[in-house]
Amino acid sequence: MKKISVVVTVFNEEDNVLPLYRKVVEALGGMDFELIFVNDGSTDQTLHKLMSIRDQRVRLVEFRKNYGQSAALHAGIRLASGDFIVTMDGDLQNDPADIPAMVEAADQGNFDLVAGIRVNRKDDFFIRKIPSYIANRIIMRATGVRIKDNGCALKVFRKELIKGIGIYGEMHRFISVLAALEGARITQVPVRHHPRVHGSSKYGLSRTFKVISDLLLLVFQRSYLQRPMHFFGKWGGLIFLVGALINLYLLAIKLMGEDIGGKPLLFLGVMMVITGFQLITTGIIIELQMRTYYESQDKPHYQIRNIYQAGEKV
Repeated sequence: MKKISVVVTVFNEEDNVLPLYRKVVEALGGMDFELIFVNDGSTDQTLHKLMSIRDQRVRLVEFRKNYGQSAALHAGIRLASGDFIVTMDGDLQNDPADIPAMVEAADQGNFDLVAGIRVNRKDDFFIRKIPSYIANRIIMRATGVRIKDNGCALKVFRKELIKGIGIYGEMHRFISVLAALEGARITQVPVRHHPRVHGSSKYGLSRTFKVISDLLLLVFQRSYLQRPMHFFGKWGGLIFLVGALINLYLLAIKLMGEDIGGKPLLFLGVMMVITGFQLITTGIIIELQMRTYYESQDKPHYQIRNIYQAGEKV
């Protein structure tokens, strides 16, 4: 029997973590599994309640402070030892009862990722559903990856895939797209979605600009991650060429006796040459940085205070 690792990131979910633990145990009781909670700097009783769980299958990662969901997810995935790694939110809106069927779909269908699609989503229509729909359409058009519900946290990954994906910034919401860019075989299945009963949502319109910024990075990453010089060199070379032609034209009319000192075109030509040169050199620098990135040792972008198993420090 293949092992399942369930990774749950939590931040101020004191009323949800124990019911979630019981639901996971109920759903996966006959399977070989581990449950990894990552406490992302909670300021309520979340950590205390998680430490009260006396189950050898449960591990708890305590961050020194709040680093964000991407960092928490990355930490849980690094620690996971299962053949299949399941990610889900800690607010009880995802249903652990969907996990066995999703794992079976991944195993039987030889998929690298099984992504959930929330049906009958129990969220506010204007604040959550409409922005989510728009965001999903934009992501599809920008990346070419047709994932219907990027915001659904309930996903099943093969460990070989997910452990090779770096999750930084707010990139957890684009994890399916990142998987697709790695050549993953993906299927999507409908999953249940429950209304939030305890606590408050950590999502809102304030994250819109973060999503847009990371989407721009993702589009660049999709096309030019391993060859950034192709992007900077192309545009830098084009701008440099136009600037050089303008300057050659001005030089020609200068030799013919015309005064060019006060012409705005002169400033434009000089600025384009400088800008083009800067883009080319930027591309070279980033190219060298990317090579260093791929060749350097892996270093986490967060700090772990403690790791517990069955409530005891390990």
